[in-house]
Amino acid sequence: MRLLEEFDFIDSIQPAYYRQSSVVKGIGDDAAIVRYTNEDTIMTVDTMVENVHFSTKTTDAFHIGYRALAANISDIAAMGGKPVAYVVSIVIPDSWSSHALHEIYRGMDELASTYKMDLIGGDTVSGKQLVLSITVLGTVLKGQARYRSDALENDIIFVTGTIGDAACGLHILLDESETDYERYQYVINRHRMPTPRVSFINHCSSIERMALNDISDGISNEANEIAKASNKTLIIDYHQVPSHPLLADFTLEQCLDWKISGGEDFELIGTVPANDWATLQKIAKETNIKITAIGMVQDDEKKNGTVWLRDGNTLNKLAKSGYTHLRG
Repeated sequence: MRLLEEFDFIDSIQPAYYRQSSVVKGIGDDAAIVRYTNEDTIMTVDTMVENVHFSTKTTDAFHIGYRALAANISDIAAMGGKPVAYVVSIVIPDSWSSHALHEIYRGMDELASTYKMDLIGGDTVSGKQLVLSITVLGTVLKGQARYRSDALENDIIFVTGTIGDAACGLHILLDESETDYERYQYVINRHRMPTPRVSFINHCSSIERMALNDISDGISNEANEIAKASNKTLIIDYHQVPSHPLLADFTLEQCLDWKISGGEDFELIGTVPANDWATLQKIAKETNIKITAIGMVQDDEKKNGTVWLRDGNTLNKLAKSGYTHLRG
């Protein structure tokens, strides 16, 4: 991108106003200024690379921006926080048109408007393939952040929503023989436009302790991260893991893969004390979020730091099997 075009592009995406009163200075200077008083700041960053994390064959420009920001917002939710602002760095190849780039930002802005988030800065450079790196700032009341290391014995393991939807939607989009897109529009949208569970988790302030992780890389990865961080044993009942009825159209092997290793649902997996379960169910109902108990936490010295999947009378160790960036 030529220098003049870069400045024109930056001018074109600059917000006319800021939604958050905490934004003292946004785009227009060397750095942004955000001011908070009684809250801790949460920061998270995700980088998405064309043909690695997304493809224009299955995702248009609008949804690329939407999904990229959703991934970061979900991380904020998993820490118990609320998102307030974001910064975007983008590597732009010559093959991408100005219209397509604006669609990426429009996708981000549509999701950001839901949470009253502000775009407060970023960077644009030229390169050989599109790379989108988003940093999101969030806040959480002091002492109310949620950590993976907070699981304790006899906690209930739960998930929000249904699991495997996004992986199923991607499968539909990649299947050249599939023509009934209308039937599978729900799971396709779950892949293209996921909904981070911010509202649900922001209503959970009355629950003192909760371990959380967002399901970006699959239950197998996320549950193992909680087990390792908490040094506890997680027992998950496969038949309790909720899925959308559309997954019944596919083989048991496909459903197992999507539910356990699929990822990108951006739901939450967590643990909560048993005596708080009724409260959590009430919050889920109030925020119109499906919530399901899928297992229990144990303190087994020989198995701590691991996850086990129960299928009927069979109990198998669940290794990390979802997507990881270094493993591909």
